[in-house]
Amino acid sequence: MQLEGKVIDTMRQRQSVRTYHDVALTEEHIKNIENYIEEIPRISPFGKIGNIEFIEVTSNRSEKGVKLGTYGFIKSQKGYLVGISEKDTYSLVKFAYNFQMLVLYLTELGLGTCWMGGTFSRKSFEKELIVSEGEFIPCVTPVGYPREKRRLFDKAIRAVAKSDNRKAWENLFFDESFHSSLSKDNAGQLELPLEMVRIGPSASNKQPWRLVVSKDRRQVHFYIEHTPNYSSSLGYDMQLLDIGIAMCQFDLACKELQLAGEWVVENPGMNVNNEQIEYLYTWKSR
Repeated sequence: MQLEGKVIDTMRQRQSVRTYHDVALTEEHIKNIENYIEEIPRISPFGKIGNIEFIEVTSNRSEKGVKLGTYGFIKSQKGYLVGISEKDTYSLVKFAYNFQMLVLYLTELGLGTCWMGGTFSRKSFEKELIVSEGEFIPCVTPVGYPREKRRLFDKAIRAVAKSDNRKAWENLFFDESFHSSLSKDNAGQLELPLEMVRIGPSASNKQPWRLVVSKDRRQVHFYIEHTPNYSSSLGYDMQLLDIGIAMCQFDLACKELQLAGEWVVENPGMNVNNEQIEYLYTWKSR
């Protein structure tokens, strides 16, 4: 079960939804969600990473009666997708890739989502799920039917979070090294996949991804520029999820454009000149 239709169009259309219709999810949609979760280990390049669980909600309480709340001004959601992962760097990155695949699939179904990494009670969700030693809940997303007209406070939240603003190409993408910015005109067949990275969601819209494209345009090196102390109170680096999201956006766009590639960890050893920038992955054309 792959994403249907045009995933690039889906990426362009998706927005974080905080206000939902007070209507229960249909049995068909719940079945679709659960089936896709089971399918992820087969269709993801990283296989099974952690777990993703769907919890149905009625009046902000699960079937077990646990109150899950209306965190971050989330209103009338009828379910949550809950992620479970180990805390190490590569587990978080790969998990976020898989979680974003599911978020995009829900978008195609006409369902609303909103990545949440810090503004929810992990203890409440832990009462619902089996979280093994060494694992934790890095993120959740509400699930529901979006209101056609967002409420005023929903628009206000987007404005405060700068959700509709994105950094310019020259601040995110680089040509051969960090000394030269990459322009759209010189990106070649990678222009659309890179643009899908640029418009992808990230915590507080920080967009911590920094991508360096090789001279032959056959390799793309993914780096993270950490925001110091950004999520230190949570006990993990939330921005690693953003890199997994960016990798998913890039990879799925490439696949739609029939650009075959694979993910490898082969640090090119570039001169970074910024102690906050860290190499993570390379996409290599096949």
